[in-house]
Amino acid sequence: MVEKKDFPKKENHHEIEETKKGDQELAREVKIKKLAQEGIELFPHNVKVTHSVFDVVSDFASLSSEDFEAKKVKVITPGRIVSIRRMGRATFFHIADSRTRLQAYIRENRVGKRNYAIFSLIDIGDIISVEGLLFKTKTGELTIFADSFTFLAKCLHPLPEKWHGLQDVELRYRKRYLDLIMSPKETEVFRLRSALITSIRKFFDQRGYIEVETPMMHAIPGGAIARPFKTFHNALGIELYLRIAPELYLKELIVGGLGKVYEINRSFRNEGLSSEHNPEFTMLEFYEAYSDYKDMMDLTEELINYLSLSLLKTEEITFGEHNISLKRPWKRIKFKEALARYSGLAPSRFDDKAGIIEFAAALVPDKTPLSYGKAMDVIFDKYVKPNLIQPTFVTNPPKEVSPLAKESRDNPDEAERFELIMGGMEIANAFSELADPAEQRKRFEQQAEERKKGDEESHMIDTDYIQALEYGLPPTGGEGIGIDRLVMVFANRKSIREVILFPLLRPKQKAEGSEE
Repeated sequence: MVEKKDFPKKENHHEIEETKKGDQELAREVKIKKLAQEGIELFPHNVKVTHSVFDVVSDFASLSSEDFEAKKVKVITPGRIVSIRRMGRATFFHIADSRTRLQAYIRENRVGKRNYAIFSLIDIGDIISVEGLLFKTKTGELTIFADSFTFLAKCLHPLPEKWHGLQDVELRYRKRYLDLIMSPKETEVFRLRSALITSIRKFFDQRGYIEVETPMMHAIPGGAIARPFKTFHNALGIELYLRIAPELYLKELIVGGLGKVYEINRSFRNEGLSSEHNPEFTMLEFYEAYSDYKDMMDLTEELINYLSLSLLKTEEITFGEHNISLKRPWKRIKFKEALARYSGLAPSRFDDKAGIIEFAAALVPDKTPLSYGKAMDVIFDKYVKPNLIQPTFVTNPPKEVSPLAKESRDNPDEAERFELIMGGMEIANAFSELADPAEQRKRFEQQAEERKKGDEESHMIDTDYIQALEYGLPPTGGEGIGIDRLVMVFANRKSIREVILFPLLRPKQKAEGSEE
């Protein structure tokens, strides 16, 4: 392999210039014109491929020089050029795919003067296909000895300087393609994400669940306490809302008799950006008839433990500076007990509703909580969540902030609900689903009153859903799991933007100097 010392380290990395072309851009434009003049097809329609770069490295790296001499392994492999070392009439270079890189060797007396001259018009960043026999260099590096090459695409901009990489975090997210080119290891995060979603489907399919799709545009936003995005349907002349959760539709399917349903869905919430929040996100929701929130806890432990063992081959994972154990059973603690333990508030103070609201208001001065329950939530977010690193089910929060959950059998002021906290983040939210249509209407009406007071996150009254409940919802447990946050934990990434290929960002003029 070509060592770092073969490339002189530059003091400054290339800047991505969008308004003014630099010398390298102009030189590359000249080269592409020369390629055209030589009759090279600049935008070919296809190319024959026998092995990807990753396939070559995976399948043949363990072979010896003697093996290659005997077997005469020939490959046709495409990739992006990521390094070039020219030595007169011979050149070593590396091509890469999204997972690894492979050395190639081209020599003038092998490909001919004209073709070698054409290769001189190739730059780092260009995409080519190399055909030739595999061998190992004296240093043992797997290499293609090129018999020929095919030009596939010209990179008209210089890539960021090799050893610094793409340092600008903002630029990494805005130009994810550059991030993936310069940091192939980042593709493994998204391969993990894909494998996780595939494994989730396998888990639920094997348990008799049906995967369904529900609408993403709603006449009434519901299923979660969140501010929605609004849109307008011109043909129907009605205002619609982007889905904040698929919950109500999924429970209607339980009413309809499907029994076990799940959806891996895109949802949208008109909230701020942070390391844990993206306004567009992916969520898993699942509902099972004849179960309750305790059954959901057991199923959640089973699911996440299964995902960790199948994908990471371990029950112990690293997240930041913490080691997280996914071995079952997980800790369970009641909401008020957790609040007392981590907030410093004496349990006796919980009965002082005005005092609780005042205490919470000091934590979020820009948004005074409108109710006692939401004040408790603010305190919980501030003091409890950051302290719960190991997977913990926090159960029985105030019924007031759980308008779709049954009240607790032990305390009518609490809900049969839990939040799963892991790594200091909420990963899942579940409850025993409220099935009483009269009680559900009453809860919606209370939420509607909160909306009149200015709380845009409160539910509207959904009469269609209430009518569905009137046909009979059996005892049902339901849950939503944030896929993005779960991937964060599995991939050991501290920002949600690291696990979403194209996260929403502030406009450039607002982003400069601001913290996202």
